[in-house]
Amino acid sequence: MNTLIKPGLIVSFILMMISLPVQASGGIALGATRVIYPAEAKQTSLAITNSNKQERYLVNAWIENDRGQKEKTFAVTPPLFVSEPDSENTLRIIYAGPQLPADRESLFYMNVKAIPSVNKDNLEGKNVLQLAILSRIKLFVRPKNLAMPPEEALSQLRFERAGNHLKVSNASPYYVTLVNLYLGGQKLENIMIAPKNSAQQTLPTGASGALSWQSVNDYGAITPARRVSL
Repeated sequence: MNTLIKPGLIVSFILMMISLPVQASGGIALGATRVIYPAEAKQTSLAITNSNKQERYLVNAWIENDRGQKEKTFAVTPPLFVSEPDSENTLRIIYAGPQLPADRESLFYMNVKAIPSVNKDNLEGKNVLQLAILSRIKLFVRPKNLAMPPEEALSQLRFERAGNHLKVSNASPYYVTLVNLYLGGQKLENIMIAPKNSAQQTLPTGASGALSWQSVNDYGAITPARRVSL
């Protein structure tokens, strides 16, 4: 069945880009790949840059919990604004909910959607594909005086193989994301382990040997590779 797109009809698609700063043809980019919110702070901030020298964007921002539900315990200001060409704006993030666990990080997700402006006069008699860019990055609420500094979290990981599964245990109070995992030359999926918890994934058939992996630090940089024998 053929679908007819009438002149002047705008078809919108949402492009999901997770855990990376977004800079599309529209020029909207986030100032970080993750947000660390000190639990004792009244607020924190996130910079948004519009590098396009001609286009304006309508920007909408909100926070979700780890189940993908909109989180009402956070306020983001401004929640909706127009980003002018070649400009930088600042989102302020305020937590106004009950006290979170004091012995470990809590995880949320920051969502920023940018919709390009449309000149209706230029749409007359045309078919237009409008792209709305949705960026989703992790937001960690970090209590003060945790048992160790974040750079020591990687030394608290324990790896074990149970049949065709890899189990990673995390004794630290921090969320740890592992990337570039290879077992005997076979690439594995990235995995995030919650604080004082464990996670596992199925191993490829026949995968064996030493496990190599890297992690992502507070600044979004990839740490040096480490190896462990299973």
